[in-house]
Amino acid sequence: MKNVNTIHSVNKPNGKGFTRIIKATHCSYKGVIAAWQHESAFRQELIMSIILLPFAVVLSSSISHLFLLISSLVFILFAEIINSALEALADAVTLDHNILIGRAKDMGSAAVFIALGLFSAVWGYAIYSYSF
Repeated sequence: MKNVNTIHSVNKPNGKGFTRIIKATHCSYKGVIAAWQHESAFRQELIMSIILLPFAVVLSSSISHLFLLISSLVFILFAEIINSALEALADAVTLDHNILIGRAKDMGSAAVFIALGLFSAVWGYAIYSYSF
């Protein structure tokens, strides 16, 4: 009987050790490029994040506050990439109406909505605090 760990490490296409880190980084890069090329929402949110970055520096009252403002922007991008990946996978399975796939897509959309809600609260408070 083969060792389970041996079987899993042999079947991993990205290898192991430092080589795996390099290959995984390349896969991550390809994922960001794919999101940029195929997802208009990701492009819009990334451009918004880049535009808002200097404002985060102005609005922040401390380093931790700056980190929170930037983190809320990154969280939107994270949620959008996860949502886009889920939608791409679901579409690869079937384009026909399927209740469970529809539910999964709705939940992915809800994740982006939650991220946007967090962004609105964090940035709204920062703008409010800055003006008073």
